[in-house]
Amino acid sequence: MIALVVAGVWMCAVPSARAGESWPPVSPDELTMTGEPKAPGAPAIYLYRQVDRDDGRNGHEVNLARIKILTEEGRKYADVEIPFVKEQAQVHGIKARTIQADGTTADFNGKIYEKTVVKAKGIKFLAKTFTLPDVRLGTIIEYSYTVDLNDQYVYDSRWILSEELFTKKAKFSLKPNPDFALRWNWPIGLPEGTKPPAKEGDYIRLETQNIPAFQVEDFMPPENTLKFRVEFAYSEGSVETDQTKFWKQQGKKWYGTFNDFIDKRKAMEQAVAPIVSPGDAPEAKLQKIYDRVLQVRNTSFEREKTEQEEKRAKQKDVNNVEDVWKRGYGNARHINWLFVALARAAGIDAHSVFISSRSTYFFDPKGMNPNQLNTDVVLVKLPGKDLYVDPGAKFTPFGLLPWYETQVQGLLLDKDGGQWVRTSLPESASAKTERKAELTLSEDGTLEGKLTVTFGGLEAVELRTDQRNEDDTGRKTTLEDIVKESIPVGMEVELTNKPDWTSVSSALVAEYHLKVPGWVSGAGRRALFPVGLFGSSEKHVFEHADRVHALYFHHPYLKSDDISVTLPLGWTIGSLPAPINRDAKAAVYIVKSENNKGALHVSRSLQVDLLFLDKDKYDILRQFFQLVRTGDEQQVVLQPSS
Repeated sequence: MIALVVAGVWMCAVPSARAGESWPPVSPDELTMTGEPKAPGAPAIYLYRQVDRDDGRNGHEVNLARIKILTEEGRKYADVEIPFVKEQAQVHGIKARTIQADGTTADFNGKIYEKTVVKAKGIKFLAKTFTLPDVRLGTIIEYSYTVDLNDQYVYDSRWILSEELFTKKAKFSLKPNPDFALRWNWPIGLPEGTKPPAKEGDYIRLETQNIPAFQVEDFMPPENTLKFRVEFAYSEGSVETDQTKFWKQQGKKWYGTFNDFIDKRKAMEQAVAPIVSPGDAPEAKLQKIYDRVLQVRNTSFEREKTEQEEKRAKQKDVNNVEDVWKRGYGNARHINWLFVALARAAGIDAHSVFISSRSTYFFDPKGMNPNQLNTDVVLVKLPGKDLYVDPGAKFTPFGLLPWYETQVQGLLLDKDGGQWVRTSLPESASAKTERKAELTLSEDGTLEGKLTVTFGGLEAVELRTDQRNEDDTGRKTTLEDIVKESIPVGMEVELTNKPDWTSVSSALVAEYHLKVPGWVSGAGRRALFPVGLFGSSEKHVFEHADRVHALYFHHPYLKSDDISVTLPLGWTIGSLPAPINRDAKAAVYIVKSENNKGALHVSRSLQVDLLFLDKDKYDILRQFFQLVRTGDEQQVVLQPSS
């Protein structure tokens, strides 16, 4: 299934026509081709890609893609997905057709659906989807569509040259907004033989060809940081080429906005007085202020309202921290700035820091793109330590940041233009998942009983944030799927409690009834019990001998398992595997099986303290996880008592 990122990703044009107004001609070679020498074995290739983008006051893109099907596997590309984020863009004007090897064409007149697409870790987006009929080996499929961009997203432009399929030819162009200065760069270079983008009249253009297919791997950095791409950045005034001057000027602008918003000293002193006590230690004051600020309604974490709902709400504008305090609502940034103002009123040195989320790309100041500093946190300077907090991230406990805000570069705002800082990285214990199972083994090898999973720290933050707008049924399904993904065989699981989805300070606890048929297998007069009941998520990672990209983990993490198994009447433990305690410094794996008064007890922990790892160290990590798989496959021998 092909997925096209729509918010400022493809931009190209041909002088003769806009993409989608008429189909470009198909050559006889394209009709008859059966393979591509530069992409041997490819299931399909892009013959051509094109997008026109206009960054005027009403921004829009017109996209075109032409794909040649080369193998049976490639027929899956007849299922087309055009993903988009509703708050950023709308997709319309979809046209599609198929071209057979004999030149016969058929326009698509089928149904186009809009659905929610769920990717790994619960990431969701909307997509226009449709299926082209009669797609065979040798068929060419092509489609075009228009994307209307909401005003606030017009200025986040980039060309992504690399795609999941080999691209034979592509053209990119951008018609910039004339009201702003524009700069562009290509952070990792351009494909071999590609000339840099050039200004031609009102357009910036790029032509390229023979772009290798992008290889996706588990635990790799965000795709957009690894693909060939051209980044565009708008700014007011003239184009500043000196990086230091650029960020000083930008920092002063941001500081002016920030300082005007929080400049309500007297109101903040009155507000903080009943929150803290004069004798409180600085960190105790911060904790109390943090807890109080979390009670402010956070509009950034609410579902988007309809126009009618907005009118009924009659919500007044928020212009400063006093407005936020009195009205009891604000967006995430307003809440962070309220926290800064209250902390300063309590005599604590607090600062706003503009940072870049590392969930989709890595920030580089050399790009001089202020839009990439797309969120903010608070830096508090305490005696002997700096503390980063983000009360604007609704479900985040005091002292933690969401994972995508950790270990990132940011600009600390001050009147002189700011200074670069880097947020902290939490320890693995700050993202701990504990699984405690109390199970009974039946005569037929079925495990059944109670499972309690405790999601702590960053794990709880991520779950609560992702599921904040889901109903009880959706949340229940998500928690049950997490357990299913951790057990390597068919099983039955049902959530039996109602976890606390609103708490900030406590872990998220899920209780289940678990049934795993056939977990124990027989061998003569013996039965074999594998110890790695929850080892499915590690079973197939890093299986490949070769590695293309560096390794990237969202955050360090710790998984801890405690499993107790009551054996069937008349059965006993015959032998136990040797315990394993492997400490590879950045990763630790411990597994131990015990005979606990005739019952089986298995304890297992996996701790990973990694964020980045160069691909030349891949073999070391791969060997470690091979040991994990080997340890999980160890078996306890059970047998009838004499």
